[in-house]
Amino acid sequence: MTEDVSTAPSDEGGQQKGYNRQPIVSVLGHVDHGKTSVLDLVRSIGSERQASVMNREAGGITQHIGATEVPADVLNETCKEMMRGRKFKSPGLLFIDTPGHHSFISLRNRGGSVADIAVLVIDIMSGLQPQTIESLNILRSTKTPFVIALNKVDRIHGWNTQRGRSFIESLQHQNKNTVELFEERYWKFLGVLSEHGFNAERYDQIKDFRNNVALVPMSAKDGEGLQDLLTVTVGLAERFLDARLTDTLGPSEATVLEMREEVGMGKTIDVILYRGSLQVGDQILLAGEDGPFLTHIKGLKRPKGMSEMRDAGKRWVDVDEVQAASGVKIVAPELEKTIAGTTLHLANTVEDEERARQSLSEEWREIFDNMPLMCQTCKSVVQRRDFTQHTSEGTCRGAVEEKDGVVIKADTVGGLEALAHELLKLKIPVRQATVGAVNKKDIFMAQSATNPLNKVILGFSTKANADAERLFESAEDVHYISGAIIYHILEQFEQWREETQRQLEAEQRDNLVYPGKLLYLENHTFRQKNPAIIGVRVLGGRVHVGQKLMSLDGTSLGQVRSLRTRDSEDVKEAKQGDEVALALQGPTVGRQINELDEFYVDIPERHASRLRKIELTARESEILEEITKLHRKNDHYWGR
Repeated sequence: MTEDVSTAPSDEGGQQKGYNRQPIVSVLGHVDHGKTSVLDLVRSIGSERQASVMNREAGGITQHIGATEVPADVLNETCKEMMRGRKFKSPGLLFIDTPGHHSFISLRNRGGSVADIAVLVIDIMSGLQPQTIESLNILRSTKTPFVIALNKVDRIHGWNTQRGRSFIESLQHQNKNTVELFEERYWKFLGVLSEHGFNAERYDQIKDFRNNVALVPMSAKDGEGLQDLLTVTVGLAERFLDARLTDTLGPSEATVLEMREEVGMGKTIDVILYRGSLQVGDQILLAGEDGPFLTHIKGLKRPKGMSEMRDAGKRWVDVDEVQAASGVKIVAPELEKTIAGTTLHLANTVEDEERARQSLSEEWREIFDNMPLMCQTCKSVVQRRDFTQHTSEGTCRGAVEEKDGVVIKADTVGGLEALAHELLKLKIPVRQATVGAVNKKDIFMAQSATNPLNKVILGFSTKANADAERLFESAEDVHYISGAIIYHILEQFEQWREETQRQLEAEQRDNLVYPGKLLYLENHTFRQKNPAIIGVRVLGGRVHVGQKLMSLDGTSLGQVRSLRTRDSEDVKEAKQGDEVALALQGPTVGRQINELDEFYVDIPERHASRLRKIELTARESEILEEITKLHRKNDHYWGR
């Protein structure tokens, strides 16, 4: 390594100098590139190894942020070969395992604001994938420093791995052909990465870590290269993030990862404390569905050893105080109201409480602004924050927002943002987005949508409460889709929309009133009134039972009650050239209608524009224009 990224040892007394907290590391990457496998490998070096997190996640994809603390003694022991006897200054590392599906851009962004440094896991065999590129763009926009873990070197033909071995040592033990295969993929990867504006280099060949992204080849599956990754990550954080890591003074803040019920504890919240400290007895302000609420800390618990926060089980240690940065479980009253993904604020004083309420208000405004809206003028979907700009441009000047849209629910704010983001890409407007279980209000909101394709509730990692489940049994006009993986929800949603659209089109074809023109045949009066039964010939178009007729001057005549052929067969419809006996409720023969009169089928105005979009016969199109001209004598905009 040309430039040493390790740091000086601690002082003789073993006290850490210049660091108030451990670095927070966010793990990102494309689906199946090995993010969670990397974290599992990190967790496996502890004395208390737990079952794989990845094996329990829905679909093998991490759907909620989790946190794992790696203490300094574990880091130093694992990396002693690379550190050559020196010690890290940091009291450890706090890993955040971020969700793996590409739709979690918002949640990654939220996590990125907390993370000091990131590890971007990339499969050396697959290279840059859509989610990888999205991750790179987020890291660039949030200015988060990162290290690339070039994973799955074990898949290179002939590569031999050894658990615990560093990449540098491993490379020296590979045969010539295998090294050439590695070099070929490595240089190809660097070329593609540079096309996206990133200069990267293998960590042992970098001269200036400020201008190049450090790249660490490894195999998370076989446990090779981990000490390289940890050494580079901690070394960069300690060398270049000193001010950030010591900036822990001021009002305490934490990100709420999850609200869950623990046996013997009741409702608890898992949080990442990234600023300040928390003590038992502190008053805290949290975000709830009905707004911010105050509560007080009754207990603080830390995961024991290398346990992951979601999997600590009974492995919890009670503490009186925690300092940033750390993952901690909080026991307090009324935590069931907490919305995961929001910020926890210390509020021991009136001033702290006022500042916290203002901060949470701004946080909710940001979430609200990210929701997709539809423009009534051009029917495009944009984020609420961009709507003012959108309506001031081009043909959309003066446009107003569409009040229609789907209803979405999630168990966390991050999940809600992620689902909304994916719907924005599909140009689907969101009418209401809230955190928590699906309730009756959500169903009523979905029912009130004017567009049948928006009468749906999409629930991510949340369920319907008892009242809503009962209501769903009778609410046939509202469709409910839920699941633990966003892209499964979106697949079901798109299938439902396609099926619903086909049904609507079929119904519209069946119910659409087509143009028609009839002749009242001479000597074909079978009954004068109640209803009048007369013989007619369809001169063009068609006539259907239930439709209304009007005279050539636009006077409404009545409704068709029945149609019967010369063979006395009742039919629903008669087309051009057919002669049928027609029962017409309303007029009286000799008064409103007479033999040899011609009638039009009276087309509802809302059907006129739809008729112009479908394939009509030449005669039907001609009759439609005649009817349109007749109506536009009284209403210039009729049928437009």
